[in-house]
Amino acid sequence: MMAAFPSVSGSLTASGLMISGRKTEEIADLIDLFSKTQYRAKEVTPRVETIEKRCLELFGRDYKYSVIHNANGEVCGHYPRQMVFLEYECTELRKDGFESTVQITKLQDLVNRSKMARCRGRFVCPVILYNGKHICRSSTLAGWGELYGRTGYNYIFSGGIDDTWGAESEPEVPEDDSASNGDSQLFDKVRGLDIKLLRYLSVRYICDLMVENKKVKFGLNVTSSEKVDKAQRYADFTLLSVPYPGCEFFKDYKDRDYTAEGLVFNWNQDFVDAPLTIPVCFTKNLNIDWSKYQSWDLVQQTQNYLKLLLHIINSDDESGLLVHCISGWDRTPLFVSLLRLSLWADGAVHASLEPAEILYLTIAYDWFLFGHMLPDRLSKGEEIFFFCFNFLKHIVSEKFSAMKKPSFHRRKNSHFKDTDFTVDDLCQLKSRDRGSVTSLSSDFSLITEDVGGATYLTNDAVDLFSGQPLAASSWRKGQNSSPQTVLWNRPNPLQERLAHPLSQEAKSSSSSSSNQSEPGFTRAGSSPMSVPGRSCPSPSERQARLETVREVFLAAYSSTVGLKSSAPSPSGAISGLLEQFARGVGLRGTNSIV
Repeated sequence: MMAAFPSVSGSLTASGLMISGRKTEEIADLIDLFSKTQYRAKEVTPRVETIEKRCLELFGRDYKYSVIHNANGEVCGHYPRQMVFLEYECTELRKDGFESTVQITKLQDLVNRSKMARCRGRFVCPVILYNGKHICRSSTLAGWGELYGRTGYNYIFSGGIDDTWGAESEPEVPEDDSASNGDSQLFDKVRGLDIKLLRYLSVRYICDLMVENKKVKFGLNVTSSEKVDKAQRYADFTLLSVPYPGCEFFKDYKDRDYTAEGLVFNWNQDFVDAPLTIPVCFTKNLNIDWSKYQSWDLVQQTQNYLKLLLHIINSDDESGLLVHCISGWDRTPLFVSLLRLSLWADGAVHASLEPAEILYLTIAYDWFLFGHMLPDRLSKGEEIFFFCFNFLKHIVSEKFSAMKKPSFHRRKNSHFKDTDFTVDDLCQLKSRDRGSVTSLSSDFSLITEDVGGATYLTNDAVDLFSGQPLAASSWRKGQNSSPQTVLWNRPNPLQERLAHPLSQEAKSSSSSSSNQSEPGFTRAGSSPMSVPGRSCPSPSERQARLETVREVFLAAYSSTVGLKSSAPSPSGAISGLLEQFARGVGLRGTNSIV
């Protein structure tokens, strides 16, 4: 078990970690400001300056970094004024010295010149450093309308001199018919600079979350994307089209009382024309039936996409990843935040940060300072921000870990450990014994055997990741593994006695629904506030950390924004559970939840 974090006048969370009352109040203050204000780089208040400084301090705990300057939003009006370029992890031996690994002036110049290639000027920006590789974010590629509009604007307001690209950095235009018109030359210039920036950041993989090939408004193509670039300028990159519903879909999530189970996107809408396209080198190792993606509910889709992103960043020791949607401020921060939190829970990034600190960092930096329009989204009921952090309960399993699994091997029907069978699954087995309505359809137990000749029950039956061993941290074990297969069989009596009874709260929340998120598993509770397996003993370090982050978030959200049910929740379940979280970490809900 993980040691409790030290705190002053703190509270013990349900997952067993001590959280400082000051830090939970800090998060509540952040969410309160965020829910009322959209960040703009040229309109910064002292309160926002405090948030900016706090983010830099949290980044500096574990990394040496340089700063990409965006004073007054001169580069992008809804990017942070100081964007952090993480260079390497700092250790005690290297704490005092700092040598930059890049020419920061060259990077700044590439950023300034490439910004016009992307929608709203939201250029490719590195945000996570994992094993020396950059995970980046941006918007999609700008269309001709935006390009011509902005170049004309720059020309007029620069006194008739358009120095957007500069004489030295202007890319060569191929001497063929495709480059004979102005459109092609303009695209060659701006997209050529975008490609230079991607290469400078060693990005090879581009993950496009758009459900459209091009965004169309009023009959005009207002944005484009790498996958439909006619000149195939991005052919040297590995492009993945992984369509994911936009923020409008999350109104349906809110209207279903914040329940993502069973919520399936309508893929037959006229504007949806982007296919799912993933290279075979990734699909063959994940053991997921991607042909069924249109039948997945929101939980399954988010889980499988996250597994894909984790697999990508573990499959290449040298190359980075870019994730983007259309504007890069809804779906993009959702997956950037899940990646940051998932890797942190493994001890792979931000190793020294406590749960409340990593929560503050990802809300402030990944969402607020990168321009997510929370006040607008809340007014429309599009609660993708809430979904992100409430979704953490669905990725506590070791199946989402970027770490290698234990290398032990056991005989059939041998006594299994927590790492084989998730705490969620153990709780379900015990709840079946006690007559809960949430139970597995028949008696099962977990055994392991070699991959050869195995028959799989679930898509996640094999070891998903094969990344390099990571640096040791105080919160994780250094273990290696060999591929194993998860099989099901009749239990032996020892296995029947492993799990402890569920608490009354968990039983009541789990009985509200029997929806399933993964084939072969029954979810231990589909109430929006339920925490799978929370009352069972000895959760994994990963589970304890993610559950603590989620609990602190729910408490802060409860005391500021609150949840708005579309219909009265049975027995006041949503309100009651939020209130429990608020009391558990020292916050009291002030907003009524209706």
